[in-house]
Amino acid sequence: MASEAGLDLVEVAEKANPPVCRIMDYGKYKYEAAQRAKESRRNSTNIIVKEMKYRPKIGPGDFDTKTRKVRGFLEEGYKVKVTIMFRGREVQHPELGRRILDDIADEVEEVAKVEVYPRLDGRNMVMVLGPAKKKSRKQAAKSARQPAEEAATTESAT
Repeated sequence: MASEAGLDLVEVAEKANPPVCRIMDYGKYKYEAAQRAKESRRNSTNIIVKEMKYRPKIGPGDFDTKTRKVRGFLEEGYKVKVTIMFRGREVQHPELGRRILDDIADEVEEVAKVEVYPRLDGRNMVMVLGPAKKKSRKQAAKSARQPAEEAATTESAT
């Protein structure tokens, strides 16, 4: 029957009694399986973690600059590991680091959620922030371009 139809006879379940076979185009089946595997690899996300390092005695200008960069990473869809590095006797005052991490979390709360709460890890205090909305980098770039395109079409219409 398979040769008359120009197809292949494929054994599906050899352990069954009697063995189960199927008449199909095996080349087409292998191609479609490869395409499905390729699509699943494309849809899998590669999570990249960016890191931003702060010091307990950071100035307000540096704090704002670094926090703005953290916000940018989060808006692009990256996770951000925020590290407070203690030197010398600074490690005796972890509340200073905790206060900075809390300030960072407050600054970026509309675009981020805290995934790993602050904890002391040797001489460093670490916190991990993740993007609040599940928005891929491609979608973020596209949504950033859309307002410019809408403004251009509005100007040409008037």
